[in-house]
Amino acid sequence: MTRSPLTTAFFEPGRADPLYGHGPMVAPNTVLDGEATPYTSFSVSPVTPTIGAEISGIRLSGNLSERTLAELRRALLEWKVLFFRDQDIERSDHRGFAQLWGDLEQHPFFKYIQPGQTDADVVTLAKDVMTSGFENNWHNDVTWSEHPSFAAVLRAVEIPPVGGDTLWADTGAAYDLLPQDIRDRIDHLAAEHDWVHAFGAGMPEDSVAALRPEFPPVQHPVVRVIPETGRRVLFVNVSFTRRILGVDTAESDELLRMLYRHIQRPEFQVRLRWQPNTIALWDNRTCQHYAASDYYPARRVMDRISIIGEKPRGIAAAH
Repeated sequence: MTRSPLTTAFFEPGRADPLYGHGPMVAPNTVLDGEATPYTSFSVSPVTPTIGAEISGIRLSGNLSERTLAELRRALLEWKVLFFRDQDIERSDHRGFAQLWGDLEQHPFFKYIQPGQTDADVVTLAKDVMTSGFENNWHNDVTWSEHPSFAAVLRAVEIPPVGGDTLWADTGAAYDLLPQDIRDRIDHLAAEHDWVHAFGAGMPEDSVAALRPEFPPVQHPVVRVIPETGRRVLFVNVSFTRRILGVDTAESDELLRMLYRHIQRPEFQVRLRWQPNTIALWDNRTCQHYAASDYYPARRVMDRISIIGEKPRGIAAAH
């Protein structure tokens, strides 16, 4: 494959960065029917032009009406991550709400790396002076699986006095605002994803060896297509993507560095400052997230439930 002059210049010292020019960087936020249809079951307040919205006028539980759930599904597709404030709910409500979205995920690794983890479907992320945060890398969850997570519901149990924010990046906006020659270059490529260098680094060697046959490396399209909208999104992440297939190592490294840096543009991001009883729901297919680890040695406790997703489809499979 011939490298384009644009992307070659990206890595030459002293040259201007062609992906970081001046001027507007605005992508559509995926309004499904081409216009902003009003929501009737709750209020939606966008936080940025493309990603993130606060939802008010609703209490989360497993007893939401079909109409409310349908509108929440539409809002999630439109805004990628939804924030709910003042949700003084129980763990059972948290689980019940998550179950409305699909089958819950049983994470196979957290019992090895998260002390005291007991529930299989509710992962308690407890960080303090003894256990520091390690989720401060941009990532989609569970891309090392054939069926990466569809979504996740994160509930604030205990938050530090300051810090501990979570950020999300819109990978659909990131794809839309790539130069056309780069999109042409990556549209039909696939990448290998693996867990060993990430979760495996905190596990005993015999546990890694025992789990390896069950969770081998997997391949996913670099550009994923979301079935409900047809939106193309970037589906590579620094935590679990190992290499792009079909190109040599130097080109794979070049492309991944470029895409990772592009995804991290502030124009594609939203940042949540947690408050007591805040809940975030995000579409793991269409955005990456990053947990800022700036609160040590203060304590931060979050409960997360993930929903099982489908096998990612690339551009060719979507037609």
